[in-house]
Amino acid sequence: MNIDRFKNHHTEILSGIAVLRKLAHQGVADYAIDIAQELRALSQVVTQHLAIEDRILYPSLERSGDGRMAQMSRTYQNDMQGIATSFINFSRRWSNIALLQKNPDGFRDEANQVLKNVHTRMVRENHEFYPAIESM
Repeated sequence: MNIDRFKNHHTEILSGIAVLRKLAHQGVADYAIDIAQELRALSQVVTQHLAIEDRILYPSLERSGDGRMAQMSRTYQNDMQGIATSFINFSRRWSNIALLQKNPDGFRDEANQVLKNVHTRMVRENHEFYPAIESM
C-alpha cells in the first residue's frame, strides 16, 4: 500500500506545529494575525488528512485480510477521535485574532496540550503504524 500522501501530510502538519510554536514564542498578541492564518492552514491539512484516513486508509486495512493490521488500524482510528476533536475545537476557537490578542496565555496553555498530542500522534504513526503498513 502506498502511503506517501499520508507521510506528506505528516510533514506538513509537523511543520505547521513548528511554525505555530515559533510564532507563539515571538509573542502571541504581536503575531495574532500570523498565528490565526497558520492555524487555519494547519486545520485544513489536518481535516483533509483525517478524512482520507477515514475514507481510504482504515477501511483498506480492515479489508486487507491481515488481522494484526486490522486491529492496529481500529486502535489507531479510535485513539485519534479524541485527539481530532480536541484539535478541531482548538483550531476553531483560536483562529480568532481578537481572542489571541486578548488571551495569549490561554492560547499558549491550550496549544501546549493540543499540539503536543497531535505531534506525539504523528511521530508515533511515523515510527510504528506507517512502517507496519509498508511491510504488508
